[in-house]
Amino acid sequence: MAQKIDVFAKKLTDEVRHSVHNASSLKTMSRVDALWRDFEDPDAMRILAGELKQHVIENLDTYLPQAEAALQKNGVKVYWATDAQEACQTVLDIMVKNNCKRMVKSKTMVSEEIELVHFLEKHGMESLETDLGEFIVQIDHDHPSHIVTPIIHKNRRQVAESFQREGIGEYNETPEVIVAQARKFLRDKYFKADVGLTGANFLSAESGRIVLNTNEGNSRFCLAAPRIHIALVGIEKIVPTDKDLSILLNLLARSATGQKLTVYTEFIKGAKLATRPEGPEEMHLVFIDNGRTKVLASECREILRCIRCGACLNVCPVYRQASGHAYRSVYPGPVGAVLSPLLAQDDFPEMADLPKASSLCGACHEVCPVNIPIPDLLLRLRDRAKREKIKTDGSPPMEPFAMLASHPLVWKTAMQAGKALDFLPVSSVPGGPVKAWTTVRDLPQWKGGSFRSWIKKRQKNRRSEEKP
Repeated sequence: MAQKIDVFAKKLTDEVRHSVHNASSLKTMSRVDALWRDFEDPDAMRILAGELKQHVIENLDTYLPQAEAALQKNGVKVYWATDAQEACQTVLDIMVKNNCKRMVKSKTMVSEEIELVHFLEKHGMESLETDLGEFIVQIDHDHPSHIVTPIIHKNRRQVAESFQREGIGEYNETPEVIVAQARKFLRDKYFKADVGLTGANFLSAESGRIVLNTNEGNSRFCLAAPRIHIALVGIEKIVPTDKDLSILLNLLARSATGQKLTVYTEFIKGAKLATRPEGPEEMHLVFIDNGRTKVLASECREILRCIRCGACLNVCPVYRQASGHAYRSVYPGPVGAVLSPLLAQDDFPEMADLPKASSLCGACHEVCPVNIPIPDLLLRLRDRAKREKIKTDGSPPMEPFAMLASHPLVWKTAMQAGKALDFLPVSSVPGGPVKAWTTVRDLPQWKGGSFRSWIKKRQKNRRSEEKP
C-alpha cells in the first residue's frame, strides 16, 4: 500500500507536476516574506497559537456548551451530527422543512469531507459550489487537490477548456475573462438560491460569532440573497474569546497566501432580527464530529489544532511531487497524512501507508502556524501500523539499518562499500522490499563515506597547528 502515492506520482504528467510545484513554492516564499516583514518573532506567535488551540481541544467539554448557548442567544438553531450521514441528513431535513430546492455554497472542507454535494444531488437538490476553484472542480467531476487552492493541479488552459465544454463561455485563457465568465454564470444562481451554506474558519465561544475568510466574496453572495443560512462547523473550530481571534487571523492568511488578511474577513452573528435588519431570515449551525472525538482520544490529538492554512502542503517535498490526489482523501499533504488515517478509524489499514509519505524533514512543523509536531505524529502512526501488524508494502524494513547504525565497524564498512552504488544500475537491485522501493525512486549520487577520513585529517592538522 505504501506504493500508492509513489505509483501515482510516477504516472503524473509534467504539466500537473509543474503546476503544483510552482504554485506551492511561490506560496511558501510569500509566507516567509509576510511573517518576517510584519512580526519580530513569528515563531513565538506560532507557539502561542498552538498553546491556544491545544487548550481548546482539551477543554471542548467546556467550550462547546458555551458556544451553543451563545449561538442560541443570537437566534441560531444548533444541531449536532455524530457522523457524515447524520450531518448530510440534517442539512437535507432543513432544506425539506423550508421547501428549499437550490443551494449555493461557499468553500468548506468539512462539506467535502462528508460529501454533502453528492448526497444532496442524490436527493434531488441542486447544490452549486461558488468558490471559483471548487466550481471548476465540480463541473469537471474532480476533487480538490489542495486545502486552500482546490485547482492547484490545473492551469488556465484546462480551465478555459472546461468552461467552453460546459457552455459557460467561449475558449479564452485570459484570467480576467475566465473570472468574468464565472461571475456571469454564478450571479443568476445566487439570486435564485433558497439556501446559502458556509463553513467557519473559527467560532467564538464567547460571542457565538462565526468567522469566514475568503478572497472572492462568494461567501457574502451566498448569504445576501438566500433566506436560509446553514453553517457546517467541525467541533475543533472553537476559540474561547473574540480577542483570541487576533493572533489566529494574523497567522492564517500569512501562512496560507502571504496576505496580511484575506480580502473578506467576515464576522457573522446570526440571522436578521428587529435590531439587525440585514441577513438571512434563518441561520442554522451544524456541529460535526465525524471521528474528531476519537482523534481527541488518540495519541495524535495535536492534529486537531489545524486551522487549514495549507502551509504544510506548500512546503512538503512529497506533496510537490505527488500532488493532492495521491493522498486519496479530502485532506492531502502532511496534515492529511496524519488526519486521514485517524478519521478513517475502521479503515485505518487502508490509509496506514500515508504516514510514510514523508521524508521526516520537519519542514511541515517549521511552517505550521499552530505549531503542530507533524513529524512526531507521523512516527506515532507508523508505530501504530507496526504494532497492529499492518503491511505497508514498498518500504524496506528498518532492522538492517538499526544493526548498521549500532555497530561502528559494520557502519564504516558499509560506508566504504556504498561508493559502489554510483556504478550499480537500478535494474540490478535484487528482489524484495529494496527492489520494490527502487522501482519508483531514483537513487541520488553517492556522497557518503568520506566524513571519517575528513574529520581525522582535520584533527591531525589542528594538532599540528597547536604544537609549539
